[in-house]
Amino acid sequence: MTDTLQKYYLLPSGIFVEKEPHVVDTVLGSCVAVCLYDDRLKVGGINHYMLPFWNGQGLASPKYGNIAMDKLIEKMELIGSKRTNMIAKVFGGANQMQSSLGVGQRNVMMVKDYLADARIPIVAENVGGEIGRKIRFNTNNGQVLMKFLQKQTHDS
Repeated sequence: MTDTLQKYYLLPSGIFVEKEPHVVDTVLGSCVAVCLYDDRLKVGGINHYMLPFWNGQGLASPKYGNIAMDKLIEKMELIGSKRTNMIAKVFGGANQMQSSLGVGQRNVMMVKDYLADARIPIVAENVGGEIGRKIRFNTNNGQVLMKFLQKQTHDS
């Protein structure tokens, strides 16, 4: 039942980790969201990043995947979670603009490498393609509901 849980809307560059159970919604295009869940403590956290790597210039913002992952794990550990108890679910990384840059694809590759290095298993994913997604993450049980957004068509 998600009706009784507090709700939170996660914006791009955001990270959400709380001990109290929440339902967290976010919308993804080329961005990626990673849901971490600790089944022992029954707590979860989520990030939403836009670009794969911080280049060392300016602020080390969670807009960048490597920073967003560091901060998400750090916040999970601060509420008592251990990395060895975490599992990951990964969503997003669409190539909505049919661009050759492949920002979405690079976002996905970055987090798969990051999680492999951190020894945090990915137990579910829905990534790539050309259509955005909306996800709803229940931090109390680790469940993620996902739906594709409607593809926009423009008549001239």
